[in-house]
Amino acid sequence: MSDAYVVGEPDGLSPLQVELRDAIARELHAQLGLRSERIELADVPEVAYQVTLRVGETLRRHRPLSAPPRSCPQDV
Repeated sequence: MSDAYVVGEPDGLSPLQVELRDAIARELHAQLGLRSERIELADVPEVAYQVTLRVGETLRRHRPLSAPPRSCPQDV
């Protein structure tokens, strides 16, 4: 069971997952607005790139790039 259920998140998402979901939704909404409510197949790579940038911004707020990577339990 994830911690999200323990702290009472009804959709089972962690706070980070909620932020990522919201960031992705905002970017998709913006992209649809720029593209007359339709994403053409040829535009998918650009849309994916923009979503990736938005996700990267969200992740940097949680862990700055200068922070050392976390060790995995098997690395210990």
